[in-house]
Amino acid sequence: RLYQIPFGMPTCQEESEARTLYLVGDFSAPAEFFVTLGVFSFLYSMAALVLYLRFHSLYSENTKLPFGDFCITVCFAFFWLVAAAAWGKGLSDVKAATRPAALLGAMAVCQAEGVLCSAGTTPAMGLANISVV
Repeated sequence: RLYQIPFGMPTCQEESEARTLYLVGDFSAPAEFFVTLGVFSFLYSMAALVLYLRFHSLYSENTKLPFGDFCITVCFAFFWLVAAAAWGKGLSDVKAATRPAALLGAMAVCQAEGVLCSAGTTPAMGLANISVV
């Protein structure tokens, strides 16, 4: 929800306040999908572990239960792949929206003649990249 993040844009005029701008974009859906699927996967894993350890005889006697478990596991694996791809795309979009060059291009004061704008440091995205991997 980048649209909720404000940042100040100087006006380069004496005794004037900086204008408040907001970032553009809402990339929360892929992240929420990724986290929700992770939580459901964890809960299913705990339930399956209880089934394997506590009700082992029921699991080994019933032929439909292992097949159902297999089908659910395949579905979770597929959705995990989809969620990871969606989160990767969402992160790519966040990087594009917060790229310093893009932010400077949106500032009208940086477009004036004789004005040199510098972004300073580039944001560190290493941990976000690791979350996708």
